[in-house]
Amino acid sequence: MRNILVTGGAGFIGSNFVRYMLEKYPDYRIVVYDKLTYAGRLENLQDVAERFRGRYTFVQGDICDASQVNAVMKEHRIDAVVNFAAESHVDRSLMEPGSFIQTDVYGTYVLLEAAKEHGVERYHQVSTDEVYGEILEGRATETYPLHTRSPYSASKAGGDLMCLAYYHSFDLPVTITRGSNNIGPYQYPEKVVPLFITNAIDDIPLPLYGDGSQMRDYQYVLDHCEGIDVVLHKGKPGEIYNLGTGVETRNIDMARMILDLLGKPHSLIQPVRDRPGHDRRYALDIRKVQALGWRSRHTFEEALEKTVRWYVENEWWWRPIKSGEFYQDYYRRQYAGRELT
Repeated sequence: MRNILVTGGAGFIGSNFVRYMLEKYPDYRIVVYDKLTYAGRLENLQDVAERFRGRYTFVQGDICDASQVNAVMKEHRIDAVVNFAAESHVDRSLMEPGSFIQTDVYGTYVLLEAAKEHGVERYHQVSTDEVYGEILEGRATETYPLHTRSPYSASKAGGDLMCLAYYHSFDLPVTITRGSNNIGPYQYPEKVVPLFITNAIDDIPLPLYGDGSQMRDYQYVLDHCEGIDVVLHKGKPGEIYNLGTGVETRNIDMARMILDLLGKPHSLIQPVRDRPGHDRRYALDIRKVQALGWRSRHTFEEALEKTVRWYVENEWWWRPIKSGEFYQDYYRRQYAGRELT
């Protein structure tokens, strides 16, 4: 693999992955293919474009556009695909489910068809632990039943199943990773951790769903990128690998830790009415990927401290987003009038 197409590479995890791969593999070329919707931003790749001229190319496009996908793969002689492109926010999937089905299922189909046509060495699908639904006891292995509870998780599960179908039906060398919640640089500030950090910086209440006892496995984004890299190169075709830390944290504890890191009072936490179908706990069994030699490098505390520091030092990146009407409209629709006493 030398010429890698990274779809959704201008998003949060995708842009971190592109930077990681170009730094690690000096003989690799990366083509980023991204629609540049609200969360995909060229600012996320600003330094990449400057540092890696000659090995980095950006193409704006939709993964649902089969003719453009095929043209890009032919022009750049793509021999591996890593698909990050997705509608990825549960809250937005409750508002507009159709776009999630279109991108996460149909778009995946288009990419799989192109990968089959061009005979790629590897197609890798970046998925989520949310396809397992809430895990109230124990941990989900890769063979755990899918139990989706939101349009987002259902659309991601549909994409996963399409990938496995192409492996079994057409012998396409597919691998899938299902990652836990990521935190780190360049995460769009409507997601809970950057939302809480940036609100706390400005002394704005932190809208915490319900009682805040939902448990999540928060992993540092570069650890996740390294895990994808390991599976891309060492994973067995047709297999799924869970990626996470194996440690869960309650959302209310995460909120308190952010406030403590910023020297802000816990009174900024504002409970709001819980969202429909909110999963109480995600928990992954990660032994399968550990057998390939991967382990998360950061504890949650280390990952959160690095993340908070990045948002404190990079207001140039997030302030224009949060002050824009697109973000403000979403925030009003999502949180206005939901406060709990």
